[in-house]
Amino acid sequence: MICIVGNLPVLQVGRYQVTGYSTQWIRKAIAQAAERAHQDDFAFTEDIYEGVIHYLENKCSLRVLKIEDLYKRISHMLGRIGYEQIAKAITPMAPPVTISLERAARNAGDGYELAFFKELQDELFELKKTGAIDVYFSNVEECVCILKQANNWNEECKELEADIIDWLAKVGTRPERQGYRIRASLQQLA
Repeated sequence: MICIVGNLPVLQVGRYQVTGYSTQWIRKAIAQAAERAHQDDFAFTEDIYEGVIHYLENKCSLRVLKIEDLYKRISHMLGRIGYEQIAKAITPMAPPVTISLERAARNAGDGYELAFFKELQDELFELKKTGAIDVYFSNVEECVCILKQANNWNEECKELEADIIDWLAKVGTRPERQGYRIRASLQQLA
């Protein structure tokens, strides 16, 4: 059984599922669409946002909702009330997504750092296409130990962790270590 926090469906963002998310990104996506449509005086951002939240909490019968389908519904709602320009201007924006670097390292194979970076790059671009902006990388130490084929954390592991953070910075994600995980932004992904 799936536990739905706040009675919101699980969101499918690419191949990742997101639960327990804040909904402020929906408001931001609507406001940005109004700006792109040159409708700076659009007074219904809050009303549309509240309607979307009401739908998600009370009317959506799906346990898992694809982010693309959510935006189709938002666009349809905007079109039905006469704001076709805003409906056409809306682009998907997703809540923060958590990626396990351990899984990426296992997929790449023990000791295959180049394959790991290639897989990670593909994942980031795929997530950006689906509307993800913020990504959290978990299982960093486990990932590094797999790639270094190490049972315990050592100097080589520290160096590889620094290399991963440097690589994330070079591709434009502005990585930031936050305790056991790394936060990165996909907005400037190169």
